Amino acid sequence: MIIHTLDTGPFKLDGGAMFGVVPKTLWQRTNPADDRNLCDWALRNLLIETTDASGKPRLVLVDTGVGDKQDAKFFGFYDLPNGKTLVQAVEQAGYALSDVTDVLLTHLHFDHAGGAVRWADAGRTRLEPTFPRATYWSHSGQWQWAMQPNPRERATYLRENIMPLQESGQLRFSDQSELGIPGIELLYVDGHTEKMLMPQLETAGKRLLFCADLIPSTSHVPVPYVMGYDVRPLVTMDEKTTCLERAVDEDWLLVFDHDPYCEAATVERTEKGIRVKDKGRLADWL
Repeated sequence: MIIHTLDTGPFKLDGGAMFGVVPKTLWQRTNPADDRNLCDWALRNLLIETTDASGKPRLVLVDTGVGDKQDAKFFGFYDLPNGKTLVQAVEQAGYALSDVTDVLLTHLHFDHAGGAVRWADAGRTRLEPTFPRATYWSHSGQWQWAMQPNPRERATYLRENIMPLQESGQLRFSDQSELGIPGIELLYVDGHTEKMLMPQLETAGKRLLFCADLIPSTSHVPVPYVMGYDVRPLVTMDEKTTCLERAVDEDWLLVFDHDPYCEAATVERTEKGIRVKDKGRLADWL
């Protein structure tokens, strides 16, 4: 298994929203805000070269970033576009869009699923899946959650990001079909949103967890540091505790989707609770 990190950030999000009830005097030490109270964040995806149980090559993309479909007003909220695109990132890794066999969508919020779909024509009249031969994977519970969004999440579930996946016939639910790729296990959590999936990977004698928005950055490793976006913050705290305890006991490497400075880290127990031990690029460990 060969794992590439694809980064199409930075983009900006409100610091208070990213840290919930944690005071700004604490979080600004690690994530300084600009004059609009916005902090820089990464849009980090994984591209995984591997094989299935029969030995057939699989190229698996984890999340797709924001994409480029929305208008200038929408992108202006997040200081986008930034000149980077997911298509360019995949091609720079040495692959064509048609080479991607599977897209794992951790959840369907716009900054994770936006790049899954693109305009099919220069006139921007028709949408199509970005990866024409890929199977797109979501959990059926997350899909239903996105189709009937609650008031808290309605603005982040954009139908143009997800409906073309169903209409194309390329959508499959991970709770109803087997992914069938040795070395990739899917874990599910419900605090950030319903049935968010987190891929756990085994390679080079190491176990990696792509933390999605359960632990979006190293700054969110302390259990009380929970995003204001989470629909069930107390559940998030319980899920983080379980995840971090296992990460210490089983020597996991945590990979972060939004950390602007660090791709991956290990964790350890301290007098203050579980904290970051070593951090750096994913390639430092593999």
